[in-house]
Amino acid sequence: MNAKPKILIVDDKPENLVALEVVLRGLNVELVKANSGNEALKATLYHDFALALLDIQMPEMDGYELAEILRAEEKTNQLPFIFISAVYTDNLNVFKGYESGAFSFITKPFQPEILINKVKFFIEKHEQEIRLLELYQNLEAKNEELEFSNRELESFSYSVSHDLRAPIRAIDGYAGILLKKYGLDLGDEGRRLIGVIQTNSKRMGVLVDDLLAFSRLGKKSLNTTCIDVMDKVRSVLSEIDISQPHQATIKMEDLHSVNGDRSLLRQVWVNLISNAIKYSSKSTDPLVEIGSERSAGEIIYYVKDNGVGFNMEYANKLFEVFQRLHDESEFEGTGMGLAIAERIVVKHGGRIWADSKEGHGATFFFALPDLP
Repeated sequence: MNAKPKILIVDDKPENLVALEVVLRGLNVELVKANSGNEALKATLYHDFALALLDIQMPEMDGYELAEILRAEEKTNQLPFIFISAVYTDNLNVFKGYESGAFSFITKPFQPEILINKVKFFIEKHEQEIRLLELYQNLEAKNEELEFSNRELESFSYSVSHDLRAPIRAIDGYAGILLKKYGLDLGDEGRRLIGVIQTNSKRMGVLVDDLLAFSRLGKKSLNTTCIDVMDKVRSVLSEIDISQPHQATIKMEDLHSVNGDRSLLRQVWVNLISNAIKYSSKSTDPLVEIGSERSAGEIIYYVKDNGVGFNMEYANKLFEVFQRLHDESEFEGTGMGLAIAERIVVKHGGRIWADSKEGHGATFFFALPDLP
């Protein structure tokens, strides 16, 4: 914002215009003078003013008439102006001035500090409005960039969905055909290598699916309803028992209900409980504990295990995409589960964190806004 704010000063007497110039010369403003209402209206065609100082008693068009025209024109209908008069100083005229849309009324003679302070107030207000407009324009530009990025992301997701899945399926399919038709001729090492190809192609397929799920979370709107979390977690545990056989003992306390998206929060529970079962699987007596508590306007849920744990020095990496704190040879996974869980929780206005010690298990917490 380099240009000086402009002030329109209108008076039919040149000496009054000079007097106003002298009073306001210490301000960082540009003064545009007009000695009649018509000249003032002409000036508004070529300048954008932050403030106007209007005399009332003028020939041809007095200050009241000028004010009415300024208020009627789209370009100047929000322009603040101050009436300055030595003649129309009675209460009736002051009231008429405010009725005409004046922001202030100063009677002559006046102390220069009064006018200066009033002008400073309106100039600061004008500069604030300019800054707000610039912020709004920058925000609009950022929104346009975001929309463009979202379109690029949609295009990328489509490409991943169609262009990557097809060759992955082809690799897995042809490896299976090769093994079925020529397995006996390949020998043990050949069959092992084919198995490696199939295992990695399947893992790549899962990775692509997880990546797509993660990218779509940002666009998915929340279908919020009151959730019986106890019932939801029981359902998740039943499904995990079928798809992920394990020896873990599950201990679950009563869980508080919450408002949220059923399908998305179900995914959080699936990811956290599956992880707890997986990372406690090498313990002598694997144990997973699930509970919740109310605290300061939040409901805090936790999933605790007695598994391998992790070094808290690397806790900040837990919720990053493709981050793993354990080698894949120890525990399977794509490194997407916790990143997806975090995005879902944050989308609900919540937060997620973990506490652990190597060799002594881990506890994952997530907090959601409490029911009103």
